[in-house]
Amino acid sequence: IWLWLHHNVPFFTVPLARAHGKSFAHRSDLRQAKRILVKLGSAVVTRGDECGLALGRLASIVEQVAMLQNQGREMMIVTSGAVAFGKQRLRHEILLSQSVRQALHSGQNQLKDMSLPVLEARACAAAGQSGLMALYEAMFTQYSTCTAQILVTNLDFHDDQKRRNLNSTLHELLRMNIVPIINTNDAVVPPPEPNSDLQGVNVISIKDNDSLAARLAVEMRADLLIALSDVEGLYDSPPGSDDAKLLDTFYPGDQHSITYGTKSRVGIGGMEAKVKAALWALQGGTSVVIANGTHPKVTGHVITDIVEGKKVGTFFSEVKPAGPTVEQQTEMARSAGRTLASLEPEQRSEIICALADLLTERKDEILSANKKDMEHAVSRLSPAMLKRLSLSSSKLNSLSIGLRQIAVSSQDSVGRVLRRTRVANNLELEQITVPIGVLLVIFESRPDCLPQVSALAIASGNALLLKGGKEAANTNRILHELAQEALSIHGVKDAIQLVSTREEVEDLCRLEKMIDLIIPRGSSQLVRDIQRAAKGIPVLGHSEGICHVYVDHEASVDKAIKIIRDSKCDYPAACNAMETLLVHRELLRTPLFDQIIDMLRTEHVKIHAGPKFASYLTFSPSEVKSLRTEYGDLECCIEVVDSMTEAVDHIHKYGSSHTDVIVTENEDTAEQFLQQLDSACVFWNASSRFADGYRFGLGAEVGISTARIHARGPVGLDGLLTTKWVLRGEGHTAADFSEQGSMTYLHENLPVMTRNFA
Repeated sequence: IWLWLHHNVPFFTVPLARAHGKSFAHRSDLRQAKRILVKLGSAVVTRGDECGLALGRLASIVEQVAMLQNQGREMMIVTSGAVAFGKQRLRHEILLSQSVRQALHSGQNQLKDMSLPVLEARACAAAGQSGLMALYEAMFTQYSTCTAQILVTNLDFHDDQKRRNLNSTLHELLRMNIVPIINTNDAVVPPPEPNSDLQGVNVISIKDNDSLAARLAVEMRADLLIALSDVEGLYDSPPGSDDAKLLDTFYPGDQHSITYGTKSRVGIGGMEAKVKAALWALQGGTSVVIANGTHPKVTGHVITDIVEGKKVGTFFSEVKPAGPTVEQQTEMARSAGRTLASLEPEQRSEIICALADLLTERKDEILSANKKDMEHAVSRLSPAMLKRLSLSSSKLNSLSIGLRQIAVSSQDSVGRVLRRTRVANNLELEQITVPIGVLLVIFESRPDCLPQVSALAIASGNALLLKGGKEAANTNRILHELAQEALSIHGVKDAIQLVSTREEVEDLCRLEKMIDLIIPRGSSQLVRDIQRAAKGIPVLGHSEGICHVYVDHEASVDKAIKIIRDSKCDYPAACNAMETLLVHRELLRTPLFDQIIDMLRTEHVKIHAGPKFASYLTFSPSEVKSLRTEYGDLECCIEVVDSMTEAVDHIHKYGSSHTDVIVTENEDTAEQFLQQLDSACVFWNASSRFADGYRFGLGAEVGISTARIHARGPVGLDGLLTTKWVLRGEGHTAADFSEQGSMTYLHENLPVMTRNFA
């Protein structure tokens, strides 16, 4: 459809469509977007040399649009690129023409210094438009998607009849599952006039593709407008400046807080034009996201990420949240956390004791909130998850006791001198413990995790960002209020923040410049998801809890039965519960083995047979599908091994380096098992359920780590500390210690004493 009309004529009409529409309030709502318009800026479509198209980027964008179209969404594209495509084509033709003429007139001096003429944009657009559309058609054909071309100018919206015709045509194309590709008719446009983007509140002048996209989005009642350019989104100051911060969400009325930078290397819109167009579309009922369509690492999924509600670019919303954003919460926590770290140890201990008192003094409020959560969750959660969610007076009393243990151990945590060395005369070096910074702890179901982790963060001087599950929202809210009440004793209330906004876990994992460590507490699936999402932030945790109990042929019957029952049946959903029972071959068909089987059956444990175990039996339980399975329920695998060494090899191959146990009366065998096995926790004649910070005397734990660096096993207070080096001199320089210098190192180790370092 070709509409050859004049361009850039002001008009004063009210949009026909969606004048009273309602945009989405939150990013997560974007998943519901049915009709989507994607605007491709010049910098997205064209190459860096501005001569030709960025084919790789364009191909990935086409793939995403086609995928969304095939999901049943209605997709439209407003594209640039005709000028760049035409410039490439015309340059090629001119160079070819010059080469021919030079060949015909070789030896004539007047042709030796010929150079390329300046190519006029309108001519380039006329030469490039057909090629641009042919390229789009070829790319979309690969996904069995049909396209249609539409060229428009300002008068197509100025004239009511033409606007209705355009509207009708676009609706008909969408009805037939065709992707309309729309562009301004750059072959006939006059030069742009400054300051003519907006002609009033209810109308917009079509001068560039930003204003065109906004106008079409409102006309067509689009649910979402995605404007792709060469910047990550909207910043509060020009991108590239030292203090520039990317705005996750932009609200009408916030324009005064923005300082715009220079325009893009290509195109005529600029960020100010994009913001004006976006706000106009938002007022018309269309949600808008401005994002980067040129970044090589995200181009292939930027559009689909936005539609999935992920934190990409700047989201325009008319609904301003009552409280701070998660970014603001993190900044508040970091600032207050630094003050917390500078307090005296006695002051941090006092805060923790105050929280312990509040847990018992206000238990009625806590249990009332927990009762509400339990009532809402009883029909949605499994019995094991409900058990995690439930609180009781005894649980709160135990929590209070654990917090007091943390308070005692916090006395010599931050600022502890680990090493002190006199490097030279009057030059002393110290290594001291310091907080890690801002911790993000994500936990499911268990509200008792909140005061435990809060106490550990306070003791270690760390700021804390908490993200709990929806199922414990009421309980978490009251517990967080109590934590902040205790922190207020010394004016550091904001050091612990509870994320109660609609932020997705994956979005929190993108705050790599604000968060120093993520600690997930929940299912193995949660941990794996976070480890995948947190590409720029260290994650402390374990992805699986595949714990083994190996029963040696010299094991005690009573000890074996007792340890296996506790390891598997006490709390089967816990990460330190036994999942695989390894039995020495000589125990088969013995009274000990029969008693183990009888006990498991009595406890209603479903048994799966490992391959070797199944081979010994005529009638066996169902053979296990995988020896690397975390059941998290009253199920386990039984496998047979020929020796302790084979048991170790099996655990190394199929285990998760969490917690593994040997049951034997042979001390030499036990010691070899303890030394050879590379797991975070290795036990002899003790239940795997001992792998717990409270049972280890840590007061509490933030989780169990199976990583090979930093902390391993149950992570308590010490696992939340790192170190820094402090050097005290008197005008010493590095040159004093060069090979040619007059001074030499003394390296005298001095006595280490504990003191607080503020």
